[in-house]
Amino acid sequence: MLVLGRKVNESIQIGDDIEIKIIAIEGEQVKLGIHAPKSVDIHRKEIYLDIQKENGAAANMPANVLQLLSKNKTEG
Repeated sequence: MLVLGRKVNESIQIGDDIEIKIIAIEGEQVKLGIHAPKSVDIHRKEIYLDIQKENGAAANMPANVLQLLSKNKTEG
């Protein structure tokens, strides 16, 4: 892991398109401003992990899950 020290209003640049700027430091919380192309997904880490977990669960569903749901809907 690369570790960089930055002060408020200083930035780091990732590639040509992504800039991360330190907006404020308040106690133990750091506020970041991120400029990135809309095509780049940006999530808090805990949200990203939840998305990965849900995608993994969805990928492990039976291939005929839509038919099973449709059948249950018409029967119920």
